Amino acid sequence: MTVDVEDYFQVSAFESVFTPDDWPDIPLRVEDNTNRLLDIFAENNVKSTFFTLGWVGKRCPNLIKRIVDEGHELASHGLNHRRATTMDRQAFVEDVQTSKTILEDAGGVAIKGYRAPSFSVNDSNQWVYEVLVELGFTYSSSTYPVVHDLYGVPDWPRFKHQRPEGITEIPVPTIIKKGKNVGIGGGGYFRLYPYWLSRKRIERFMQTESAPYSFYFHPWEIDPDQPRINEAPLKSKVRHYINLSKMEGKLKQLLADYRWGTMQDAYELK
Repeated sequence: MTVDVEDYFQVSAFESVFTPDDWPDIPLRVEDNTNRLLDIFAENNVKSTFFTLGWVGKRCPNLIKRIVDEGHELASHGLNHRRATTMDRQAFVEDVQTSKTILEDAGGVAIKGYRAPSFSVNDSNQWVYEVLVELGFTYSSSTYPVVHDLYGVPDWPRFKHQRPEGITEIPVPTIIKKGKNVGIGGGGYFRLYPYWLSRKRIERFMQTESAPYSFYFHPWEIDPDQPRINEAPLKSKVRHYINLSKMEGKLKQLLADYRWGTMQDAYELK
């Protein structure tokens, strides 16, 4: 189980409306939403990996402490949700190093995992893995081997693999349908489809593959009362707001139907 800890106004879909300079003036919802998730996880005896923005860690140190104190894994989602494909090497080093330092100081634990915002690692920036190794990360979950207009590396490996740079990459799960990879790892797909269909696809993955199944989502996805951003493009609004009111119920069913752990435990990472 994985959570990408970011607030609703920090998502890539709204980057044409908000910049990081705007963020300090916007009331936070991520702390309350993530605390709600922690309550739900505790009720269901679930442990999760929280890929957390350094910006959130700096603003919400008590939240970071609670994540760690309750036995979850704390990992990095970068500093300001800036996609890795928009940075050169030095900017990426500064972004990830700053995030890692903030999270380690707040949580009191070593940060070993990284997830690029919007799965923004592809053929154009494989040097990202060299930087992650240099900064002390042991694994990444930054690729989604699907065709998508915002991200995706459909010809990259579908399962956990060791990169030549010396780091483990764990892609978001997919199944193969009509010769193409289909995303089943959570996010908007999970909100869009009825639960029975998502569960059917998860079952197919578990029956046909020997790898663990992992799921990702965001704290804002259980927050149907979040402000509506009317200035955003129509496609972005549809993707962001669809079925928010149903997400918490579907999530609770998912937690009850399967046994969940952290990335470190499920994939036997050191």
